[in-house]
Amino acid sequence: MVINQQIYNVKGLQYIIRSADTSDAHELSHLRVQLDGETENLDREPGEGCMEESDFKKLIQRDTESKRNLFLVASVHNEIVGFSRCQGNELKRFSHKVEFGVCIAKEHWGYGIGKELLQQSILWADSADMKKMTLNVLETNKKAIDLYTKFGFEIEGVLKNDKVLSDGKYYNTVVMGRFA
Repeated sequence: MVINQQIYNVKGLQYIIRSADTSDAHELSHLRVQLDGETENLDREPGEGCMEESDFKKLIQRDTESKRNLFLVASVHNEIVGFSRCQGNELKRFSHKVEFGVCIAKEHWGYGIGKELLQQSILWADSADMKKMTLNVLETNKKAIDLYTKFGFEIEGVLKNDKVLSDGKYYNTVVMGRFA
């Protein structure tokens, strides 16, 4: 699915949120590796589960053609600094819901980019008649949990000792959902 581009001005920074295009694939493949190395809030270690440019092209094409998927990018000065995806399911029993995920380059945290990617995704999900949005978030990412709660997500459960981080300790994953 494709949405109309939106322009935001926050704390002196102008950024654009728009649907991903296959021409973004090269930049996204490099950005994803960078983002995996900036925080432990994401699922991957740096270099794990790499997606090549061709993989991103296929993903973007599939998401663009699907009524159940949405792939958004955020750019500053024509450079992609973050992205989000809503991924639906073709199985009839799960066709009413999408799973949301987001990541932003650390140097651009604090400008509301993640919040606006979430807001655009919610607007899209509501207009696409999706009855539920789900997401997973690391228990220590309180800022994200607070943001999701403000947007109507509620905690549905906790996956105990779900991830092991660089300190060798196990952490819980919080499962959240928003119902239309």
